[in-house]
Order: sequence, then structure tokens, then C-alpha cells
Amino acid sequence: MAADGDPAAGTGPDVEAHALLRASSSSSDEDPEQCAFEPAEKIVVSIAADPDADEEDLFSATGRAPPFSWRKLWLFTGPGFLMSIAFLDPGNLEGDLQAGATAGDTLLWLLLWATAMGLLVQLLAARLGVATGKNLAELCRDEYPDWVRRALWLMAEVSMVSADIQEVIGSAIAIKILSRGFLPIWAGVVITALDCFIFLSIENYGVRKLEALFAVLIAIMAWSFAWMFIETKPSGKDLIVGLLVPKLSSRTLRQAVGIVGCVITPHNVFLHSALVQSRKVDQNKEYQVREALRYYSIESTMALVVPFMINLFVTTVFAKGFYGTEEARTIGLENAGQYLQEKFGGDYFPILSIWGVGLLAAGTSSTITGTYAGQFIMDGFLNWRLKKWMRAMITRSFAIVPTIVVALYFNASESALDVLNEWLNVLQSVQIPFSLIPLITLVSKEQVMGVFKIGLTTQIVTWTVASLPILINGYLLLDFFSSEIRGAVSGSFLCVAVVAYAAFLLYLILRCTDLPNHVFTPVNNKDASFK
Repeated sequence: MAADGDPAAGTGPDVEAHALLRASSSSSDEDPEQCAFEPAEKIVVSIAADPDADEEDLFSATGRAPPFSWRKLWLFTGPGFLMSIAFLDPGNLEGDLQAGATAGDTLLWLLLWATAMGLLVQLLAARLGVATGKNLAELCRDEYPDWVRRALWLMAEVSMVSADIQEVIGSAIAIKILSRGFLPIWAGVVITALDCFIFLSIENYGVRKLEALFAVLIAIMAWSFAWMFIETKPSGKDLIVGLLVPKLSSRTLRQAVGIVGCVITPHNVFLHSALVQSRKVDQNKEYQVREALRYYSIESTMALVVPFMINLFVTTVFAKGFYGTEEARTIGLENAGQYLQEKFGGDYFPILSIWGVGLLAAGTSSTITGTYAGQFIMDGFLNWRLKKWMRAMITRSFAIVPTIVVALYFNASESALDVLNEWLNVLQSVQIPFSLIPLITLVSKEQVMGVFKIGLTTQIVTWTVASLPILINGYLLLDFFSSEIRGAVSGSFLCVAVVAYAAFLLYLILRCTDLPNHVFTPVNNKDASFK
């Protein structure tokens, strides 16, 4: 996402003031702050074709980015693919298969536009991290009062834990499938819990090695689900019509809400704003920031094409096999593989194992990124200076203890999974505004972003896009609680909670925007004219 306006307009006093503001904020505390990546860990993105001293002076004077380079794009490639894992977690796959089984191919257009919405949000997160040199959690710590910071941290942790439970359960189901039922769900949870040690061992070799691991896991998912797509031979005509012709009915509304709700994962916004700092970019040199924003915009867009195709494969396969059948009412992550085996399986097409491999890759990759995101959230909000292994263990413990309890209960009662997923989806839906609102307000604030703040047009588009998942998830919450809440006492408690929730959201919007000034300044001027 390019900066708004003429690049040359961002030079002079504004840039110097922005640089001084960052310098003063970084040195205001006597104690050193925890940062996303230590200087020695950052990847140098310079190449032989980079500007010499004279050319660098020219770019510094004009603020323009150097010419495009494919080699440099390769050096910036990586953070977007880690971010894209959130679009492929087991919760998303379950939403895909249920949408395909219930609505057929009619919601593919929504999947396309929902992915585009998610891309816009992630581009803003990358913009925030590159332009400021801090991630969203760190900026929330700087910009909000202490009680707000702690509330936002709690909301982010709840969101991360609820998503992690779904991811760990998804991995455990995959392990159960691949072991032919020999390993129960709880055993799969324990095995999946060990992924933090895999994460730590690979991270010690550098961030590029970690990015390579995720590239392999994404390739495994793409191979698995593409094989299923090719072998089941979905209708090409229905696929194209589903992508190009918007259709929505009351019967498929819940699945539509699920597709949009899965796009924006709160902890993923914090994650991406931190991952982009893994490259060495001097925030005091405007042309370097513009260059990084250009490459990250290209890389993030390419990265989200892959999850979109995988989600499309899953949706169309289940649309071909189960749309309009009795199985569509009861299909879920655990029984989906068995249904696929009965429908499409054969001696030369082990679709059950293929589904299990793809699901395991999705669960493993998403749990590792969850551990990664948890470290940035904890460090950013609380500024804890802990060793990496300790941070990973604390982050993993937050999710794995409740997951083991849930798995033991689920192992005895399969129907509990549906109830569990409903409540976890509700928890994540409640948390969405607590990452979106700070992100949009901060990236629109000149005191934070300097010349890289988004323009008025982009702000309008962004607030419109952000309001859609918030309103849609509001509908989901209203529908859920209307069926779950009974009695006057429970209803009154819910009303109080809704009012407090709305008041806090309004505070977040007004706290970091110029809206109060726009509203009250004309009134004050009018009063002054009468004096």
C-alpha cells in the first residue's frame, strides 16, 4: 500500500519531527524496552544494485523509493506467508467444509471478497510496523492509559487462547485420523503441545529458517487439498458462477457469517505488525520505509493467494460431495475425513489420509504461529524481558492447559465439540474490535505515523471494511445469545455487558482520533464569537 499523496511532499520538517518523535519515545524510559527482533536477528535487505552515496542522497531528498528489484522482493518475502497461516487454520477449514456442504458453490464470491478484506487489514498492520518500528501491542502500550492497556492485553490473550484451542484440537483430530483411531484426542493434544520446542529449535537458527518451515507446511496443505480437488472433479461452471455471481439466502446466512468472521483473527493483526520488523529498515530514512512498504504489499498479496486457493479447494470438494445430502447437517472436522472416504475413497485414492495430512499441516503451522503471536502480544503490552524459551512456555501454557481439559471431556462426548466451537467462535468474535479499532486509529494518526498516515479516502474505505466484520459478528453474537440466554436475571446481565462493551469501543474510537476536535472546535469558536 503506497503512501497517500506526492512522495516528495513528505520531506522537510514533517519528516524531521517524526524522526525526533520516534527517537524521544525510544529513549524516554530508563529501562530498555523489549523489541520484536533484536538488531542482530534482523535480515539485511541490501543488494549490490542498491543506491550509492550520491543516489542515496537523491532518494533521501525526494523520499522516493529505489527502482523495483526481484532479488530484493525475495529478501522481503516471508512475513506475509507466516501471516497467511491464520487464513488456513482448522477453524477456517471447518468453516469452508460446512459452507460447501450447506451452500454449495454459492458463497465462493464471499470467500473472494472476504480474503480481500483480510488483505487490507494486514496491509495496514504491516504499514504500522514498518513506519513506526513498533508492533501494534507496543504502540497500544504507549498510546493508551494503563487500565486500557491491560484490558486490551487481556482481550488479545483471550482471543489467542480461544483460537489456539481450535488449532490444537484440529491437529489432535488429524493425528487421530492418521493413527487410524489408535491415538485419542487427548494424546494428540499432548503431542501438539510439543510444537513450541520445534519452534524454539528452528528459531535459534534464524527467522529465515522458520519462514522456510512454514513454506513447507503451506506446500503440504496446497498439495493435499489440490489433490483432493483434482480427483473429485468439481464442476468448473459452478465454480466460476460461484465466484462471479453474488448469491445469499436466509438458509446460508450463518455460513456466510462464518466465512467473514474467520477472515480477521485478532492475534494475527498483532503478529503481522511485528513480523515485518524482521528486516533491517531505517525508519529515519523515508525512502527505505517506502521501499519496504512496496515490497511487503506485493509479498502479502501473493501470500494470500495461496490460502484463498486452498480454501476454495476445500469448499468446492465438499460442495461436490455433500451439498443437498443428509450428511451436510452433521459434517465437521472429525467426521469429514470418514465422509470423504465413503464418498470418494478407493484403493488408489486414500482421501482420508490426504485429508489428515492437510489438516495436520494446518493445525501444526497455526499453533506455532499462535505461540509466536503470543510472545509479541505479551512482550508488547507488558514489556516483559524474558528469555525466548520462557516466553514460549508461558504462551503455550495459557492455551494447552484448558485444551487438555477440553480434550478429555470431548474424548468422552463427541457432541461437545460443536458446543465448544460455538463458544470459541463467540469469544473470538467479541475480540475483533479490540485489534481493528486500535489498528485503524493509530495508522490514521499523524503523531504516530508521520507522513505515512493513511489519507482520508483510505480511512473511509478502511472503516467501512472494518465495520462489516464487526456488524456481522454482532449479528452472530445476537443470534447466539438469544438462543442461549434465558430468564430476566441473565437478560439483565447481558444488557449491562453489552452497554459496557459498546462504551469501551466508543472510548477506543474517540481516544486516538480527531473526532472530538472536529465536533467541539466549531462550538468553542461560536461561543468565543459572542464574547
